[in-house]
Amino acid sequence: MGKIALLFPGQGSQFVGMGKPLYDLSPTARHVFDQIDSLHHGTSKLCFEGPTTELNQTHNTQPCIFAVELAALSALNCIGVEPQGIAGFSLGEVSGLVASGVFSLEDGLKFVIKRGQAMQEAAQMVPAVMIAVLKLDHEKVEAICKEFNQCYPVNYNCPGQLVVSLLKEDQALFLKRVKEMDGRGIPLTLSGGFHSPFMTYATNQLESKIYELTFLKGTIPLYSNAYAKPYPESPVDVRSYILHQINHPILWEQTMNTMINDGFSTFIECGPGKTLGGFIRKIDKSVTYYHVETLFTDYLDAKNAGKEWSFVC
Repeated sequence: MGKIALLFPGQGSQFVGMGKPLYDLSPTARHVFDQIDSLHHGTSKLCFEGPTTELNQTHNTQPCIFAVELAALSALNCIGVEPQGIAGFSLGEVSGLVASGVFSLEDGLKFVIKRGQAMQEAAQMVPAVMIAVLKLDHEKVEAICKEFNQCYPVNYNCPGQLVVSLLKEDQALFLKRVKEMDGRGIPLTLSGGFHSPFMTYATNQLESKIYELTFLKGTIPLYSNAYAKPYPESPVDVRSYILHQINHPILWEQTMNTMINDGFSTFIECGPGKTLGGFIRKIDKSVTYYHVETLFTDYLDAKNAGKEWSFVC
């Protein structure tokens, strides 16, 4: 087996009920949920019970996904999974900073709460939307974006899928242009134009807040999704990377290719949903993919049957 990487998904992966199986099955995951609840009251309840309208508000979504991801991380640690690398999609990169040892859980939660609040405020200032464009090469989508005044390619997810952020007033015309190019446009249920200049307000708001956090030396390489390479060690550079990510594109396809070229061949999605698994199968079908809940259930089945745990770390 090659090197193992953990992948933490971002906003958009949330759903009511997320994390509940891990809470029920893993005492260590339950402890993480309880710990986060003590710091940010009601997080677990919102994850498990919703309602959806409340869960989907950015200032709620981000700490909730963070909680699920850190609980999932604790469950994997408990069964002996030892990653050699980490990547997180957008918000998931904050969970990655905790998993890599750069942030404590407490500081990671503080930052993700402030991040969610700042991004929601930025979204309310400019009516912007996000659209996933399918079936077109990235270059064609980039060309369509140039036809509009404020339209930005922001999430390079995988071959044939690029998400853009643009003004809401241009949505209908943009979708028409995509269809004319034989592509397919899918409006996303997100509250703003993330990872674009629409989020510069949020970056500026967080710039002063980030100095309230303690930065430690990471013990596991974390790959930046905005630069498609590992995070540097310098706290000054780490701060820069974190802030840059908020109003710049997510280079997920490039990040995965970098990790694969660096010898990673097993990827475990550590959070709600299986979106990142879908992306990586389109990037490179030769790699092995697991989802945390499936892996943990397999471990419990082996344990209950008195069999040896078959996942080789």
